[in-house]
Amino acid sequence: MIKFLGLCVENLIQCIKYAVSGNLRLKRVISQAASISYDSLSISLVIAFIAAAVIAIQVSKEFLMTGAEAYIGGTIAVVMVREIAPGFVALAIGARAGTAISAEIANMQVTSQVDAIKTLKINPIGYYFTPRIIASAITVPMVVLIAEYIGILGGMVVSNATISLHPAIYQNSVWAWISAKDIYISILKGSIFGALIALVCATKGYETMGGAKEVGTSTTQAAILSTIYMLVADFLINLLFYIA
Repeated sequence: MIKFLGLCVENLIQCIKYAVSGNLRLKRVISQAASISYDSLSISLVIAFIAAAVIAIQVSKEFLMTGAEAYIGGTIAVVMVREIAPGFVALAIGARAGTAISAEIANMQVTSQVDAIKTLKINPIGYYFTPRIIASAITVPMVVLIAEYIGILGGMVVSNATISLHPAIYQNSVWAWISAKDIYISILKGSIFGALIALVCATKGYETMGGAKEVGTSTTQAAILSTIYMLVADFLINLLFYIA
């Protein structure tokens, strides 16, 4: 994993050089943004809504029994914004778009399309990786923000349905507990997670050698590695902003 991480860093440096060289086309970034984040929006929002609904079911009655129902909205909002929305959205996009990135690039590699790009004196890493990384880093935070809103709204609906908690009480608790810092950190998490997913999955696909069987193996390994690196990054971000 350490060796693969070093390879990812090398590829990221090449992507940065490619981006600043002026060869990057905005049209390709927009196309990748639609493929990565827009197409994953519906499943991400469904996951966020269900996650918030489950949390609301778990905490509503317990809070009501202790007379702390006024804190339900704030609890759900903090959990959603700080952890659930960024993490679950990244996992959903990684499972859907990340594996697609890995499979696409792996297929290009085993069918010699990458070699054809090299004959045109085009850096294949910069050409294939850069639009995907930039698109992910920009659009995943947008999906995270929408998922946070849907999740908090879902918590309000379920709290009202289960313990008849008034929406005004729920909303007042949300505004009292949530802070701008939490929003900014969630956006940062979304950007880092998005870039990591694209970089790791593209790198794994690019390293594929063989045939169709190896493409499937690389796709599976890309999903696992991107999840591991994302969780490590999540731990480090939390350690930096909430502990240090």
